[in-house]
Amino acid sequence: MDIGLLSLILFFSIFFLLAIGMPLGLASGALAVLVMFLKFGPELLLSNFGSGPLGVLAQRMYGLTVDYVLVSVPLFIFMASLLERSGIARDMFDSINIWLRKTRGGIAIVTAVMAIIMAAMSGIIGGEVVLLGLIALPQMLRLGYNQNLAIGTICASGSLGTMIPPSIVLIIYGLVTQTSIHALFKAAFLPGLILGGLYILYIIIRTRLQPELAPLPEDTGDVTFVDKLKALPGLLPPLLIVFVVLGSIYGGVTGITEAAGMGCIATLALITIRRELTWSLFYDSLLRTFKSTGTILWITFGATALAGAYTIAGGPTYIAGLILGADMPTMGILLVMMLIFLLLGMLMDWVGIVLLVMPVFLPIILRLPVEELGLTGGLVAAPGFVAVWFGILFCVNMQVSFLSPPFGPAAFYLKSVAPPHITLPTIFKGFLPFIGIQLLVLALILLVPEITMVFA
Repeated sequence: MDIGLLSLILFFSIFFLLAIGMPLGLASGALAVLVMFLKFGPELLLSNFGSGPLGVLAQRMYGLTVDYVLVSVPLFIFMASLLERSGIARDMFDSINIWLRKTRGGIAIVTAVMAIIMAAMSGIIGGEVVLLGLIALPQMLRLGYNQNLAIGTICASGSLGTMIPPSIVLIIYGLVTQTSIHALFKAAFLPGLILGGLYILYIIIRTRLQPELAPLPEDTGDVTFVDKLKALPGLLPPLLIVFVVLGSIYGGVTGITEAAGMGCIATLALITIRRELTWSLFYDSLLRTFKSTGTILWITFGATALAGAYTIAGGPTYIAGLILGADMPTMGILLVMMLIFLLLGMLMDWVGIVLLVMPVFLPIILRLPVEELGLTGGLVAAPGFVAVWFGILFCVNMQVSFLSPPFGPAAFYLKSVAPPHITLPTIFKGFLPFIGIQLLVLALILLVPEITMVFA
């Protein structure tokens, strides 16, 4: 079958299957079989299984799923689950709140700061949004905070785990594209902090211009410097975990997987010292880890099979020829890719996007003239920088996808713990200013690639 017709069939089929509710992993796997059947026919598929198209596809799937770095994914999920169920995060919230309780919009700022620290501990967004929804949302609603501001702060800040290392999005991207995960972590650190910092700056400016959005609590009382010092021990456990995980990675002591293991051990040790470790907490954390890891693996199996089948059929070469032959400027090609990421992010899980789209898009980016990408001087000489920079752009797009209707995951995470009167349309409405901030950061990284080289 002609690869152009096959591409059209594949494009419409994936959206049809997702629209009728088929899980992405199963939809991708079924389409992989369809692509191989239409391209090669049953005879070629069944002959020379070990060295034929199916054999190549099986080797591709096996190679990705047995990569040692992939072990870090369940470890980081387990660590996030432990933190969510222990009192470490709650104590951190109380400690930061004592320092900022007399500040206009203080609880919203505390929420954003807490989210940044939690993102640097585990790189998982689901648990963060749920935990912040349980801790911060009741406080802000009780004090009369604007509902949209509260919702947007919790979900946007809680999604920072996709950007700030150790981000699981970056880990999967590095595995799929064979890009240095260590380099990705270094490149993402400053953009992640900029994004979190802009959230805080927006809260400060907005609450100064409209004080009614964030009333000061009437029962603040006098908070002395001694009270603030007494609150500092609540920050020590999370900061220790951040030091163990990121310090061991950036210090060159361990790799990503070993750092994840050390983070789990440190978290378990702290929970034990705090006398919070129970069989129920441990079992629930393990159960959530298995469920989340299973979901990621099934999507990985299906999407890797589909991407592999399409690659064997010659799809990436066909798409690259279409895009490069369209006579668009380099920035135009990049903007089209960013738009495709944003549209796919509204409908698909990020795991599926990176597995399905990156094998097509990244080779195109690597063939574009680096000077027209704005990469000059030392950037051109940096090994693998284009792939790293494109990975950071992808991560910012996924930040937007977590808040984008109709399937923005952050909205559903918050809805699961929000009061009944807060509906999904209300939640999505609260996201709008924060999506604007995310798009601003995306444009900044696109136009000023040097931002990602600061810690390289």
